[in-house]
Amino acid sequence: MILPIVAYGAPVLRKVAEDITAEYPNLQKLVADMWETMYASSGVGLAAPQINKDVRIFVVDSAQIFENLEENEKGEYPDEPGIKKVFINAHIDKLEGEEWSYNEGCLSIPKIREDVMRPQTVTISYVDENFEPHTETFNGVTARIIQHEYDHIEGKLFIDYLKPLKRKMLQGKLNDISKGKVRVDYKMTFAK
Repeated sequence: MILPIVAYGAPVLRKVAEDITAEYPNLQKLVADMWETMYASSGVGLAAPQINKDVRIFVVDSAQIFENLEENEKGEYPDEPGIKKVFINAHIDKLEGEEWSYNEGCLSIPKIREDVMRPQTVTISYVDENFEPHTETFNGVTARIIQHEYDHIEGKLFIDYLKPLKRKMLQGKLNDISKGKVRVDYKMTFAK
């Protein structure tokens, strides 16, 4: 089922999400709904707070980025061909490598894209949808998407990385988004 994306301004986007247990009600359905919602809104990642759930779950499909690269961009990123994974109860163990800039956007903050600096590599511990534990290291675009989605379960947004002047310049657009004055081609809910 395609769920509405929560827009900037909703309190759930600023909460630190809670770990869950394997007994979390309808977990498999929630994960399936998150994938369906992410693809329906043309995203490459989606975190539970974005669908109004304050739990530590996010999904990432960086393979889509590599499938859509121009010929001249192929081989540019070390994480090609990307991954498709579910991260539950994720906790970052280590951020490493040089910070690099990449133009990020967010389904909860539509029509705004900005360059954000993030470390090249992330080591993260999590359980998958079967509650099997993993500790893995990711790099490149995949590491960036993971860090972006991880921020969501920590109550952070990509705009928090922008310089104060840049944020101030975007404030009017952000206010419009929170009031529902934005047109998107996917379902959204707005803070009143």
